[in-house]
Amino acid sequence: MAVTIPVPAPRAPLDGRRAAGSPVALWYEDELGWATADGPPVCLPTGLRFDVLDLPAAAGLAVLRRVRGDWPVAVAGRRMSVLVAAGSAEELPGLLDWLEWGGVGLDLTARGAGDRMAAPTPPGWDVSGTPGTAAVWLRPPEPGRGVEATLAGLPGVAGGAGAPGRSGLVRLVAVAATECHRVRLLAAAAGGRARSRGAARR
Repeated sequence: MAVTIPVPAPRAPLDGRRAAGSPVALWYEDELGWATADGPPVCLPTGLRFDVLDLPAAAGLAVLRRVRGDWPVAVAGRRMSVLVAAGSAEELPGLLDWLEWGGVGLDLTARGAGDRMAAPTPPGWDVSGTPGTAAVWLRPPEPGRGVEATLAGLPGVAGGAGAPGRSGLVRLVAVAATECHRVRLLAAAAGGRARSRGAARR
């Protein structure tokens, strides 16, 4: 009768070398110093160096035209992710209430501690052959530059209110809420026109 002996999982090398991993994960770890979570897809934990505002890409593009800043921005399909100061996700519901957007379905959410975002393809990498919903950087982070210095935030929240010349979280969220509401109204109007045309054909 054969005896089965369990084999322990491989251990990290004692000399400090890392095991081979995803090239995407290694780029984020080596070039930016960001933590990653294994995939696929490789993910970036939020709540450590940054949080993420998630909104429709159509609204996000309008925000980028209206709000000055150099915070990193990624897009995946019809969604946009705007990096903001760590801790901002906890502030979003109260901030929306204070801005009198509480209770309005804006399709504007935030990811913070304990959450993650799909890691966009590193800037300059070949994205041919990747699905259309794969995340890519619209405004990439700069290697060698601490991302925290670019992020919108609130006073007392990691990242603060932003350096002079940058917009804080209040301004960013106020404009994002307005543009998300605009996108929602336009979609509802377009749906109403489509139903009217369908009824007219019958």
